[in-house]
Amino acid sequence: MEPKVMNLIDALKMAESMSLDLVEIAPNAEPPVCKIVDYSKFKYEQKKKQKEIKAKAQKAVLKEIRFGPNTDDHDFDFKLKHAQNFLKEGSKVKAYVQFQGRAIVYKERGELLLLKFAQALEDYAKVEQMPLLEGKRMMLMLVPKAKK
Repeated sequence: MEPKVMNLIDALKMAESMSLDLVEIAPNAEPPVCKIVDYSKFKYEQKKKQKEIKAKAQKAVLKEIRFGPNTDDHDFDFKLKHAQNFLKEGSKVKAYVQFQGRAIVYKERGELLLLKFAQALEDYAKVEQMPLLEGKRMMLMLVPKAKK
């Protein structure tokens, strides 16, 4: 059917004669755009399109990795490998140093540890948030690099 401009009463009569519905597609257009369709089928197709869009949207997963201010090299390497796997999967990584008791005096160690962690992962991720101290935790956020 060819698109044409007609008044509302004629359009409604035409839709009724075909035993279909007159559906407004673009109400803000001048003049408003309507279509003669089966309304239930129209709603079904819209729902289907929304479901498809939602399925294609990527869900952000956040993985956490915890360090202490005195984490040694073996533990660091172990956690580094886990972070690499998380980033390859497409998850965000939140690495943090948890200070307990008087260990808060070693803030510099925590910051150096997190910066070393970020530098070791620069092939896999980019830093979303630099090390930031919040209470007794120093956090670093990493986001996976876009795949080429």
